[in-house]
Amino acid sequence: MVSNSDPAHVHWVTTPGALDDWLLSEPDEALALDTEFERISTFYPIPGLVQLGLGEQYCLVDPSVAEQSAEFRRVLADPERPKLLYAMSEDLELFRHWLGVNLVGVLDLQIGASLAGAGFSVGYARLVERLFGHALDKSATRSDWLARPLSPEQESYALDDVRYLKPLYEWVLEGLASKGLTAALTEESARFADDLNSQAEPDQYYLKVRGGWYLNQKQQQLLQALVRWREIECRERDRPRGRVLADNILIAIAESAPANTGKLASLPDMPPVVVRRYGEILLEIVKQTTIPPGAGFAMITPPLTRDEQGIYKKIKRVFADIAEQRSVPVELLAPRRRLEALVREGMNDPEQTSGTLFEGWRGTMTTPAREQIRVILTS
Repeated sequence: MVSNSDPAHVHWVTTPGALDDWLLSEPDEALALDTEFERISTFYPIPGLVQLGLGEQYCLVDPSVAEQSAEFRRVLADPERPKLLYAMSEDLELFRHWLGVNLVGVLDLQIGASLAGAGFSVGYARLVERLFGHALDKSATRSDWLARPLSPEQESYALDDVRYLKPLYEWVLEGLASKGLTAALTEESARFADDLNSQAEPDQYYLKVRGGWYLNQKQQQLLQALVRWREIECRERDRPRGRVLADNILIAIAESAPANTGKLASLPDMPPVVVRRYGEILLEIVKQTTIPPGAGFAMITPPLTRDEQGIYKKIKRVFADIAEQRSVPVELLAPRRRLEALVREGMNDPEQTSGTLFEGWRGTMTTPAREQIRVILTS
């Protein structure tokens, strides 16, 4: 039974010691967790509020209190203490930058709900209304979460974001158990969290600049150096990437490797302020990145060729049939990025039909189709 969300029942935890005690009061309970933050003109999200739930207890916590709680940090990093979140990517990013904590033991209930049969990537409010008959008031979504005091509407909205996580978790576990997929929620949530954390590394972010796929290997090595510099600059100045230097300009610099300020300034769409502020730095990066690319350099993944697209569609149909039979979304069973990797690797060597699409919870469903996929790859 979900508790009343009347703002009169709002419980604020106002000291780090009180938060420590509150978290220790139910040490065996999964922690329901959500955050509110602002991110308009900054690189990093600015924490505005932390919402927590233990069993039928719910509380709101100011970031200044949460960050001083030793028990809060410990719980976030404890792999044995489940943390219940919904669509957790932004929350994980916030905690990584704000507290320097990579959350472990996380369970993303949006993933769990998809596996349990709710549909792929369903919004929290829509799912709460469907399952529990409560229409969430979303009017406070874009309100100012840094201002104090919060309005009663903000408090009610914030509590609702954690109030339904435990009953949703119970619904998810029941649905997964009926499908023999109980372990899939833990496995897939951990994989998703690991992917998010690895993508945050400055040296790896160039791989997300998909427009640079057509550059040759040497140019992509320069792009990596330029993107690494931008990542560090954005973090030091706390400015969004586009406010420092846009992707298309980084690609243009990597492609042309300008040798002087004049050539740098003549690049299409190059803002004069960038040349004035960063010109010498960018030219030095170009100068220093002239050595041949090292072995094992990872290239940006290009779009599939026409032949590969044909194979992709056939193999996706195989996975779609499996997904339909097992009542799981094909987008979750065979994510596009992984399926494209299977096509590329398999067309080079059809015997290499292995990897994550045939491991863990997926493997129980997909392994029987391996031979069918090999036939498609060799046809």
